[in-house]
Amino acid sequence: MRWNRKGNPGRAGHAPVPATPGTPLPPAAAGPGPVPVGTVSFRGLPRGDAILIGLAGATIVAFGLASIRSVAAPVLFALILTICLHPLRTAPERRGVPQGLATGSVAAAVLLVLAAFMIALLLALAEFPALLNQYSSRLADTGAAIADALKSLGFGADQVQAIKSGFSPAQITDVVSSFLGNVTGLVGALVVVIRTLLLMAMDASYRRMLLRQLEPTRSSMVDALRAYAANVRRYMVTTTVLGLLQGVLNGLALVFLGVPGASLWGLLSFVCSYIPNIGYLIAIVPGFIQTRLVSNAVALSQTITFVSVLFWSVILGPIGALLAIPLTLLVRTILVDSDPGSRWWRPLLGDVAATRALMLTETTERKVERRANKAGPTPVQPAPTPPPATTA
Repeated sequence: MRWNRKGNPGRAGHAPVPATPGTPLPPAAAGPGPVPVGTVSFRGLPRGDAILIGLAGATIVAFGLASIRSVAAPVLFALILTICLHPLRTAPERRGVPQGLATGSVAAAVLLVLAAFMIALLLALAEFPALLNQYSSRLADTGAAIADALKSLGFGADQVQAIKSGFSPAQITDVVSSFLGNVTGLVGALVVVIRTLLLMAMDASYRRMLLRQLEPTRSSMVDALRAYAANVRRYMVTTTVLGLLQGVLNGLALVFLGVPGASLWGLLSFVCSYIPNIGYLIAIVPGFIQTRLVSNAVALSQTITFVSVLFWSVILGPIGALLAIPLTLLVRTILVDSDPGSRWWRPLLGDVAATRALMLTETTERKVERRANKAGPTPVQPAPTPPPATTA
């Protein structure tokens, strides 16, 4: 048999390659066994090197996304909205509605949601000038009190004056004007979002058949993508319902207390509800309750939920903070859920349903053991005395 040698076969790491296609490899070159579909084998690579390579790749991806955040953030935002509103397309299609009309229904729903939010934001911000004038004297008094406290602690005059000037209405007006300028600059990003949504809605008509086409060879990836879409919708529904609840409750409570700008604070409470842990702090609904509900809905630990907000806000800005959970779920889908060999990470990331069952079983066993120890040892019954033998 002739071998086409690619490298020196005597050297370690180089195996002879058969010149004729279809010729089986020798046992030494065939390896210990086939690698499952969807997994990558790092056989021969030290674990430490593999971890360092993975961290280096993640760092490069993070810096790359941060450098193109003006493009990545609107596109990812459009992707999440498309996933959330996709049932509006599939339901009419099951009833025989043409695909064009189904796509139009998704686009109309997106436009209505964005328009309603922008109108509510403008109406709430319209109250800001009157609110600022009413609280100007209180802000000045608060700034003066803080300045006096800082002077007593030994802070310099320049530092104290800089902090005191931050409570002036003019300074606050400049901050709000800068924010409104940024909002105006988001019009271009909004156009990108709408355009991308329309294109994604049209491409989504092939989704079902594409998944069916990939399922025979990439079943793990298909299952992971379906689970990801379901988790994102569940998270968005849970967060939206609880956000509306806390926004309405906050607004009504502030109106009852006579606090000006109740609608502004209610809208702020609703928007901040999409920022896990941090946004819940201003809610009337206790933050730990909402955090627990959201964590259970997407099977992520509360620590990862909190850290994801910090991470994605650094990478993508405010949109990253709002989409922290869906983006973290996307990373988990690609790196963990789609690879059967990596699914053991899920309990460490927050999927603790089986862990809770084990904890419940262990708790029950301990209760039974404590009751048995408290009752004391079971008394040993004496063996019955045999009757005396009778003699004939």
